[in-house]
Amino acid sequence: MAVTKFSTSNFYNKQKFGSIGFANSSVASTQDISVDYLVVAGGGSGAVGYANQGTGGGGAGGLRSTVTATGGGGTLESALSLKLNTNYTVTVGAGGAGKKVSPPSHGNQGNDSVFATITSTAGGGGGSGTKTTTNDGGSGGGGGGGAGGGQTPGNGTANQGYIGGAGNYDGTQFAGSGGGGGAGQAGSAGGSSDGGKGGDGVTTSISGSSTTYGGGGGGANEHLGSTGGGAGGSGGGTAGIQQASTARNSDNATANTGGGSGGANNQNNSAYGSGNGGSGVVILRYVGTITIGAGLTGTTATVGSDKVTTITAGTGNVSWS
Repeated sequence: MAVTKFSTSNFYNKQKFGSIGFANSSVASTQDISVDYLVVAGGGSGAVGYANQGTGGGGAGGLRSTVTATGGGGTLESALSLKLNTNYTVTVGAGGAGKKVSPPSHGNQGNDSVFATITSTAGGGGGSGTKTTTNDGGSGGGGGGGAGGGQTPGNGTANQGYIGGAGNYDGTQFAGSGGGGGAGQAGSAGGSSDGGKGGDGVTTSISGSSTTYGGGGGGANEHLGSTGGGAGGSGGGTAGIQQASTARNSDNATANTGGGSGGANNQNNSAYGSGNGGSGVVILRYVGTITIGAGLTGTTATVGSDKVTTITAGTGNVSWS
């Protein structure tokens, strides 16, 4: 009977990457393969409003990882021990669609990303100010969490992302909106004349180089004539915008980062609003041979003695042999 051999050259730094890779040249289907992962959900879009309505930034998609850091201040998760020749589901969550009509309106939530038993929660949409008898700033969506509403920020999800920033009302005519929560930092509250900054994301090195994911979108100030758009968080989040004369959309968040898009005050022009939240990503690191099934878009590279597969879109199955 053939004996499976394991090569010491296929063991990579457990302290850095949180797992041990195995050679698989003749491993029986009943044996396991160890897979590290980064699973980032789609980010939320910012809210959209007219004059005198603050608009919160979208929250970042939730981030779960076995390498370097995880979202929401959580500890690293454990690599998955998976069976060879077995299908495992992968879904890359899309970002929340931007809002461009009928302000004031909350932003849209993103979509969850999935790998096997791991689910990262979509980023929440930004909240809009209501402006009934007062001018109030909308709150930021939660990182991997709920939508903002009025001046109450969307909550984050433990071990995935942080809470959004609160909206502000100063009792006169100025109302800044909160930034969206990021994977690595809470969104900032809106000020009396500006939008809050989106929370920063988390930097991981699963691909062999450091990359930041999961930045929250910036909030937008409601006051006409102001330039009070909050900055986007690092890791794909985009700034909130407030235009005094020329309406435009806030920018789309960066694809495959899970960033939230900024809120937008569109100067009473319903043709413009917030950009799209950033789509998520699933990155897998292992030693072995992967099959990427139909419905998924992905690439595989060699990093040292390991393979790294980056899946950027779709729903389908992966397996190892």
